[in-house]
Amino acid sequence: MRRYRFGLIAASLAFVYLVVAVAAGVLALVSGDPALLRELVARGWDTMLVPHVGWVELVLVVGGVVQSWALWQVLRGRRLGGPAGRRRAIGLLRAALYLSVAADLLYRLPLPYQWWFGLPEELLRFAVVLLFFVVMAGVLPRWLRLVGLVAGLADAVIAVLGTVAYPLGPDSWLRVFWAHPLGNVLHLLWFVPVLAGQARDTRWSVATVRFGVVAASLSLLSSTSFSTIGSGGGLDFGMVLRMLLAVTDVFVLAWAARSAHELAEAPHPRPRKIPSPAPRRPWALAAVAVALPLVPAAVNVAGGMPVWIGPRGAIEEFLREVPSYPAGLLWLAVDVLVGVGALAVLVLVAVVRRTRRLLRATMLSLTLAAAAGVLTALTAWPDEDWDVSVMVEERLRLYPDGLFTLGESGELLFGLSPLWYSAAFAASAIILFFLYAAPPAARLRHHVLVTAVAASVALCLLPVADHARGPVTTAQDCSPNQPWQDAGVAEPPPPTGPRAFICAVRANQALGLADTTPDQVLLARGHRLCAAYTRNDPDELARMEAAEGLDVRQLYGVLAPICPAADATVKADQAADDRQFAESDAEERRKCAATPHHRPLIEPAKAVRLKEPQWPQLGVELYDPETGAGPYDGVFDRSLENGLVAAGPGHVAVHTHEHTHADHPVCVTLETYARRPPVETKGWDHVAEVGYDHRGGRMVFRASTGGMELPDLSLDGRKGHYRIRVHFAWFPWKGEELGSQRLLIMAYPGQGDKLVTYRKPSRR
Repeated sequence: MRRYRFGLIAASLAFVYLVVAVAAGVLALVSGDPALLRELVARGWDTMLVPHVGWVELVLVVGGVVQSWALWQVLRGRRLGGPAGRRRAIGLLRAALYLSVAADLLYRLPLPYQWWFGLPEELLRFAVVLLFFVVMAGVLPRWLRLVGLVAGLADAVIAVLGTVAYPLGPDSWLRVFWAHPLGNVLHLLWFVPVLAGQARDTRWSVATVRFGVVAASLSLLSSTSFSTIGSGGGLDFGMVLRMLLAVTDVFVLAWAARSAHELAEAPHPRPRKIPSPAPRRPWALAAVAVALPLVPAAVNVAGGMPVWIGPRGAIEEFLREVPSYPAGLLWLAVDVLVGVGALAVLVLVAVVRRTRRLLRATMLSLTLAAAAGVLTALTAWPDEDWDVSVMVEERLRLYPDGLFTLGESGELLFGLSPLWYSAAFAASAIILFFLYAAPPAARLRHHVLVTAVAASVALCLLPVADHARGPVTTAQDCSPNQPWQDAGVAEPPPPTGPRAFICAVRANQALGLADTTPDQVLLARGHRLCAAYTRNDPDELARMEAAEGLDVRQLYGVLAPICPAADATVKADQAADDRQFAESDAEERRKCAATPHHRPLIEPAKAVRLKEPQWPQLGVELYDPETGAGPYDGVFDRSLENGLVAAGPGHVAVHTHEHTHADHPVCVTLETYARRPPVETKGWDHVAEVGYDHRGGRMVFRASTGGMELPDLSLDGRKGHYRIRVHFAWFPWKGEELGSQRLLIMAYPGQGDKLVTYRKPSRR
């Protein structure tokens, strides 16, 4: 069993960190508050940047496990009994590496951030670069060490200038070093030669080199120029990936610490193993494996499309928006090389050389390319908004001008679907596997372990597929065309099911998500809220309201189209409203039935007592369109002078709510006489009469607002001048607040436009 100088202390601290990280993860999932977990594992990435989602917190717990492992690697020290270098350069390099690790660990402590926290580590980078140049003498060629020296020093200078530029503000000329477009290219130009030297030197273990390779890969993906700005809405997959890249940068710490632990006295070149080739196989099948990747490439190139995937799908979007600019250029190179058939060349070299390592690398490359094509096909939506020129320019910024053209609908035109490439790559990989796969006895245990770990990681990241970009239905898409806006276009039926839910969320901003949140994300969120609403657990609902700011109980109207429990609540509320309306309507009918019937003093030509209560809101109006009169032409406002009725050319307005609230109903009786009826004031609060010149046709009062219309008042359609007498009274019913209004309107042929008031109300 291997023992280390500080092994017990390191194991204890790593175990404590692991327990706290797992406990913080459990607390985040149970209570809905991930503050402790975020502060411990992903300092700086709070819920304003990445909202609280269950699977994100689970991934962070896995990140905490990785960080506890890195803590063990850093703190355990050198192996007991291992060789210790005594040369001055070796001792200085070990000290510089330890100090840089300590500076990085200090930077990770929960201390208030200061702009100069990164300076110690960046200044130590000068010493590390210079000392690696000296220590690698005899292991690497001089020219390669010089390349690493120049690149490393330049990277250190830029890092220091960028840190110094931060507090000087955006107007400082040094700001260019804070967000330079080179990304981590200079760092990699130093890091890769160092890893190559370590791989050729027995002083460093193979595991240390592999940790360095992982750190270099993450460094290529990490961007030095983005700013973390919260979306203010739903979960942003790009922000999640940026957070995970920040969490996994502990591989750099592990590599630096292990490099210091294992640093010994003198270089010892690692003996090179001569690989034994796999046995020869029938050339016909090998030729098929070589030819398959060429088939879709030849079709695409013949059609003038020398790229494999192009600007579409989740992989391209991630590599364009999240990592550094050089990573995007590297992806463009891979896209073009695979598109013109470079994988066929790789298969040909593997078939000719037949070394186990090369064959495994080739099969892995084919498998990864096939998976990338499938993922792209699943996440490339044909109805994306390509009409926005800014989006087109952003997606095409790395590709040559004129390579892609727009279709009739504004979408970009591509070549073959990536699925054709995937099918060819998968078939070629299967042929290589059956031709050259090592027998079971030759498969090493660590190969099986790596395969199992890779499969586990893939399974852990499967929930990420739920957040692939999909179609986005806007609030405008949910609004049907109005007849007056689009003549001849029939109004579509109201949406149902998932589309009704999506439209309700878009129109009301009910979930607080961004307008660009894909529909599938809205549906996933809706189904999760539906499950919580159905369970109706008060503790769970309280946690969700505290974590997400949503009162799920109040969202049943939005959730109803996709949630049976919420739909049942909506139907129950609707049934209750219908019962209440029916009861209220019956009550109003009883009121009008109970009001005193008018007994005319002379026989009217016709009389109508409306059984249904009327709701004229502000009042009713009588007007003749032929005179140019219409609703709201000012006559209604002048009715305030009399308080009940007013008239103008071709217009009569009756005010019905001077004494009561506008929502009270009106019980209406209409009478038409052939001659002037006697004046009646008994039982009425207000009686007034005006003149009206009728030009013919129907003579009807209409509600000032809404579509209510009373029966015809004309005397068998007679034209000419009429006198309109209006009687108004308040009829109490179980107290004045529940009462109704009585309105009797008489019309008879007569001359004169003068307003005559027969009775005024006793009080206003």
